[in-house]
Amino acid sequence: MSKKKKWHTSTEIASKLREAATLEAQGHTQREIAQALGVSVMTFHRWRKAHPQMLQPRVAVDPEPRRIIPVANLSDAQRRGRIAELQMENTRLRRLVTDLLLEKMSIEEETGRYRGDPTMKNANGIRR
Repeated sequence: MSKKKKWHTSTEIASKLREAATLEAQGHTQREIAQALGVSVMTFHRWRKAHPQMLQPRVAVDPEPRRIIPVANLSDAQRRGRIAELQMENTRLRRLVTDLLLEKMSIEEETGRYRGDPTMKNANGIRR
């Protein structure tokens, strides 16, 4: 028995994406955000791609570049803060990589050049 697909209205998607922006600003992972919204991670990614204006960060972005501070010169409290900053940066970079990989896969599927599927045909119509 297959699951019944749930279609979300555009107002529901908009409200869920606003909620996702709030959760993202709090540092939640994409998996946690998707679970909180009650959708799959891929659905969340599709919504983000379709409505990029809904996920604008609500916190002010630091305009000046960060200086690299050796961790050895910091106190325990400063180290914990620096580690938290690095974890947030790591989360942002992981999201960026995920978005780029999804975009790459969609482009490859559109052009029929997805290498992971041996049944796909190349430009000459010959199966690989």
